[in-house]
Amino acid sequence: MRRVVLCYRKLIDAQSARPWDQLVFTDSYRELRLQAQQFNPAGQHRTFGELLHHVPAAERLHGLVSGAVLGYLRQLDGLVPDLADNLGRRFLRFENFRFEIVNSHLQDQSQHRIAINFFTDPLYWHEPALGPFLLLSPAPPDATTGEQLTHLLQLQPFLAIHALLP
Repeated sequence: MRRVVLCYRKLIDAQSARPWDQLVFTDSYRELRLQAQQFNPAGQHRTFGELLHHVPAAERLHGLVSGAVLGYLRQLDGLVPDLADNLGRRFLRFENFRFEIVNSHLQDQSQHRIAINFFTDPLYWHEPALGPFLLLSPAPPDATTGEQLTHLLQLQPFLAIHALLP
């Protein structure tokens, strides 16, 4: 049994249908346009990629814009969104995340795309995988009974083992 940290990469763009995703999308775009002014005062760069290419310090925009989504992340109450075990229960907890602007156009919100990478709290991984499922436990075995509660989590796109722990 090993301990692992999983990473779930949640992509959000104009086609994201969930209300929470749309709020994050809108507020992050608004904040990007506001913060980008300090790196693009004349407005000569139209896309995030152009801005990064011509103004290397614009890399800071990832962190500057992330403040606009902190309140929404608190609403998740520490649970990774979208992922549930085979019984439909959300159980993956996170404390750490990384916000990333994937791409954006400063005059066209429909081209705005962001990612939030959620890093789970350490979990116990019972090897080997069971087909497309990982057998995971949030806590070690009970000291008196040896019982260990588990969750089956299906491997899927944008979910990876981020780190193996001792």
